[in-house]
Amino acid sequence: MTQREPRIEGFSYRRVPVTDGGVHLHAAVGGDPAATPVVLLHGFPQTHLMWRHVAADLAADHHVICPDLRGYGASDKPAEAADGLTYAKRTMAADVVALARALGHERFALAGHDRGALVAIRAGLDHPDTVTHLLSLDVLPTLDMWDVMRGTTAAVGFHLYLMAQPPGLPERMISADPDAFFGHFLDLWAAAPDAVPAEVRAAYLRACREAVPSIVADYRASAFADVEHDTADRRAGNVLRMPVTVLQQDWGAALGFDAAELWRRWAPDLAHRTVSCGHFMAEEAPKEVTAALRELLAREPGQ
Repeated sequence: MTQREPRIEGFSYRRVPVTDGGVHLHAAVGGDPAATPVVLLHGFPQTHLMWRHVAADLAADHHVICPDLRGYGASDKPAEAADGLTYAKRTMAADVVALARALGHERFALAGHDRGALVAIRAGLDHPDTVTHLLSLDVLPTLDMWDVMRGTTAAVGFHLYLMAQPPGLPERMISADPDAFFGHFLDLWAAAPDAVPAEVRAAYLRACREAVPSIVADYRASAFADVEHDTADRRAGNVLRMPVTVLQQDWGAALGFDAAELWRRWAPDLAHRTVSCGHFMAEEAPKEVTAALRELLAREPGQ
């Protein structure tokens, strides 16, 4: 008998076409469609389920949309094209804008964790009149991420370098024991061991096991196409014009950089604070994340 996947309680599920080429995103949708829309983007090695606590709270007074990103979960996983753009954050951000539009929203607030935060940043840069507010959980913008990874401290990001390699080797290595690879990060990055219950962990591992090539392609894009796009924005002086809130572990202090200062170069209208939980903060500290998101949504530009 096929095992039923965990779901966000009270949410409906649908597959929504987001490109002319037929790519569909799988999304959990809850709350009043006429209410203020909020799109929540998951990180690695997770799916939309990471937002289950936050989404259920927000749905009381918002229209909440939680997709699996392109290449993850139950969303489509197109083969990586030779130009490296299939999983560029620009492409994935366009998916999210198309998803929200298909669900009736021309403008929306956007929150992202980890990989989803990188997609959210790109959406904010490429679609400033569409993204009204932006919340980032525990990530640096791509250019800064690569810049701070140096010396022996870069060992914590070994997976970034592994998955940046040309197609073939990283996929074969990870596919040899995907549960060990992806489970390593679920164990290492969580400060609260019970934050990800067994059935959700199993769902994450199943989803990753079935998506090794597309997950690697997502990371590979961050070493090439995403760097090119971010570099062009930096040179052009393009910044995030909407109110931005960043919640981050204090790993900037451990690695010798000021995360808030790096973020301020991209987000002049910034609220930045560190948190005491682990990387999976929407699951480890959902009340804190929800409160920060509600505070962000109440901000007007420049406040």
